[in-house]
Amino acid sequence: MSRKTTLTVLAWSAIMVLVVGGTAFAQMLTPQEQLGKFLFFDINLSEPAGQSCASCHDPVAGFADPDRNLPVSEGVIPGRFGNRNSPSAAYAVFNPIFTFKRGILGGQFWDGRAADLAEQAKGPFLNPVEMNNTSRAQVIGKIALAGYADLFKQVCGANAFDAANTDNSYNCMAATIAIFEGTSELNKFTSKFDAYLGGLYTLTPQEDQGRRLFSGSGKCAHCHTDNGTPVVFTDFKYHNIGLPTNREYPYSLLNPIPIDRGLGANALVLDPRQDGKFKNPHLRNISLTAPYMHNGVLKTLKQVVHFYNTRDVLLRCDPLLSNLDPGFSVTCWPAPEIPQTMDSSFMGNLNLTGAEEDAIVAFMMTFTDGYLTLP
Repeated sequence: MSRKTTLTVLAWSAIMVLVVGGTAFAQMLTPQEQLGKFLFFDINLSEPAGQSCASCHDPVAGFADPDRNLPVSEGVIPGRFGNRNSPSAAYAVFNPIFTFKRGILGGQFWDGRAADLAEQAKGPFLNPVEMNNTSRAQVIGKIALAGYADLFKQVCGANAFDAANTDNSYNCMAATIAIFEGTSELNKFTSKFDAYLGGLYTLTPQEDQGRRLFSGSGKCAHCHTDNGTPVVFTDFKYHNIGLPTNREYPYSLLNPIPIDRGLGANALVLDPRQDGKFKNPHLRNISLTAPYMHNGVLKTLKQVVHFYNTRDVLLRCDPLLSNLDPGFSVTCWPAPEIPQTMDSSFMGNLNLTGAEEDAIVAFMMTFTDGYLTLP
């Protein structure tokens, strides 16, 4: 059993203890939320059994992939990988529905191809590089055998397991997962930063310097806005920050890494002017969700800040080695994968010192939940 599956089983066992034990916390969930929670952690809904939503969105990893040794997530079939780093499911509920009305913003997945969380939840169950089911009916058939099948019928209808209702039941399944993802279990707001906002925590001198740099000369807040309600540190838009190809992807030499067009290849967009742009992620629990960026090319928060600071300053790495160049992030950065649409407005040559980079990292570390205790 893989480490990821073991963590998921432990999490699922913990949930069963809470539910069977009838704790106050479990009773706080509505039937829809409780059903969504069961579905989110159920490892029997993949083909074969062994992978749940939580396998790539694990609570211990900020609801992102717990495997920091891979830039992308492995599916239930060994050796099958997605082509992007799994983003955090926590705080994803605050992304608005995908829209063109105020510029392109919102949506789920790195390229916004799912309009909202319910649409996003429909995808992994049928994706051959994730949970690998072949049909909606196969998924619903597994739910019919689960210990929470009666709850599913209570929420999704007494005839939810009738073949004629498969599509409605599948949509209901996805909707309840989305509802669970909107609960305080994923959106805690219990970090030092939240305590600071509430007057319950005093930032250290380094953290406070980082706070000022974050909104000042570090220019982080231009895109990771810190003035929203609530503050989740994103403008919900799409940007091309000039990331290089990640040559650590699990592709063979005979199967080269494809160029990822991101937003430009979204079926609702299909515009080369949007190539290379990816959704600006929130920064909640960012200390737990390494590696970073859509392709996992940056491994630490220090590396992330250093990239923003020096992208246009350091030499170019060996183009054949890209991020495998020994000088990567120290003496060189690789060329951007898609340079045509790269944003140069708020990054690339910020003239920050190493100590200032460290201060910004220290401030971002205060975004990690767990400092405050939920009632």
